Amino acid sequence: MSESAAAHGAVIVISSHVVRGAVGNRAAVFALEVLGHRVWALPTVILPWHPGHGRSTRVTMPDAEFRSIVDDLIDAPWIGEVRAVLSGYLGSAGQAAAVARLVTALRQRNPELLYACDPVIGDANGLYVPAEIAAAIRDTLLPLATLATPNRFELSWLAGAALETNSAILDAALALGPSRVLVTSAIPMMSGGTGNLYLSGRSALLAEHRLIDDPPSGTGDLLAAVFLARLLEGLSEERALQMATASVYEIIARSRKRGADELTLEQDASSLATPMAMVQMRRLMHPSQSRKK
Repeated sequence: MSESAAAHGAVIVISSHVVRGAVGNRAAVFALEVLGHRVWALPTVILPWHPGHGRSTRVTMPDAEFRSIVDDLIDAPWIGEVRAVLSGYLGSAGQAAAVARLVTALRQRNPELLYACDPVIGDANGLYVPAEIAAAIRDTLLPLATLATPNRFELSWLAGAALETNSAILDAALALGPSRVLVTSAIPMMSGGTGNLYLSGRSALLAEHRLIDDPPSGTGDLLAAVFLARLLEGLSEERALQMATASVYEIIARSRKRGADELTLEQDASSLATPMAMVQMRRLMHPSQSRKK
C-alpha cells in the first residue's frame, strides 16, 4: 500500500455489483482505488450486467445476512481505518436501516466521518426502485449524509416538486438536509450542454460540459466516487467539482468514441487521475443570499 493510500484511509462502498460492466460498485471501487484510496466493497445486489442490456438474474443480499455483515464490519479490528462511506443502489428498504446503523457506529468512533449518499432511485422515466426503498433512503439515510449526489429527477422526487430551473434545484438542494449536495443533469446555461450543480454552506457552483447523447450507464456512480475522492484529498469544493466533472465527461466521450456499451474505465485511468477535458465553471447566487433581498 502506498503512503498516499494509508493517509487517505479506507472508504466503504455499498452498492450493486455487476459481473460485466462498470456500474455501481464496479465503477466506484475502480475510481477510488485509482485515486489512491483503500476500498471495502459491500454489494447490495448481484447481477450479470446492467438491466438496461436485457433480461438479467438479480440476486439481492438477504436483509438478515446484510445486517450480519454490517455487524461484522462494525466490530472489525480494522474499523478505525475507515474515513468515509459511500452508499448507492440498495436492494431492499431493510438495507437502508443497516447502512444507517453502520454510519452511526462509525461516527461514534470518528465524528469527522464523511458519509456520501447517492440516492439511486430513478431517472427521467420515473422511479426504478420500489417506493419503499426510495422512501427509506429519503427518511433514513439522507438525514445522516454529509454529501448527497442525486440526479435532477431523483431530487425532484425527494423534494416533491418539479425542478425546471437551477434556482428551483438550489432551493430543493438546500431543503434536502445534507450540508453538501451535488446534483447531476442540472439545467445548462450553455447551448448543447449539461451541468453538475453543487451547493454547500459556502458555494453554489455549476460545472458545465457538452452533452453527449446516450451515454453508457454508471456515470452517476462514477461522479459520486470521484467527487468524494477529491474532497477526501482536501481539494477545495470548486476544484473537486471541476476535476470530477472533467474526469467523468472525458471518460464518457472516450467510451462513446470507442463505440462501447459500457464505460471503458480500464482504458481511462489517466482520465481519473489527470483529466484534460475543459469544464465551464460558474458561480451562482446562493439561495441564502437571494432570500435576503
